[in-house]
Amino acid sequence: MKRTTIKTLAFAAALLSQFAAAQAGEVTLFSRDNFRGEEVTIRDGSRDLREAGFNDRASSLVVHSGVWEVCEHKDFGGYCAVFERGEHNDLRRFNNSISSLRQVERGGRGNGYGAGGFRDRDRDGRDDREERREERREERREEWRDRRDDRQGGGYNRPDPIELFEHARFEGRRVSFQGEIRSLRTAADFNDRASSMVIYEGQWQLCEHDNFGGQCAVYGPGRYDNLGPMNDKPSSLRRVR
Repeated sequence: MKRTTIKTLAFAAALLSQFAAAQAGEVTLFSRDNFRGEEVTIRDGSRDLREAGFNDRASSLVVHSGVWEVCEHKDFGGYCAVFERGEHNDLRRFNNSISSLRQVERGGRGNGYGAGGFRDRDRDGRDDREERREERREERREEWRDRRDDRQGGGYNRPDPIELFEHARFEGRRVSFQGEIRSLRTAADFNDRASSMVIYEGQWQLCEHDNFGGQCAVYGPGRYDNLGPMNDKPSSLRRVR
């Protein structure tokens, strides 16, 4: 092979390498708003941020290069949105709710719409699934108000004092308890699954290990649509007051 041909091939390879580097995207996620707290940098996308120890933890992000689609569930499922290059110091809708992300083409989405594709069958400009989620949230709020009123009024429809939900915003499978649970694995097959919670009565301690071991946190009466640092961690719980 002639030397000029070798030089031409080497030059072309260098150009291709530079082009690929220019196309490669990079995004950094931060555990707190305004780019504070722990951070992780993603370059090749992630179908499940659990693998990076960052599932449902991001509160701000910086897109260094490329255009990125972030989704609330793994494998790009649930509600998704596209973030372009720049600093995003408050994720609002996605605060502590990102489970997967990938680089996409500008003005587009990933390879097909997938589980997180936009759906608007009634043509009102809103994602049908988001509308349904809002309806379910309102149903949950109504149910909680009814239970609260029953309890305050001395009615007989008395719910268990604590209720755990599999997903954020009171969605997915739910379980309720009246007293101490030393292992959610054996008591309800709900180990490391709780992402939101309603406490109707009392102060409750949630712990990340069986028998109240590891990191623990105490919560009072109220609705918690996202458990934050305890998301997908509770393995035991008990009433402390």
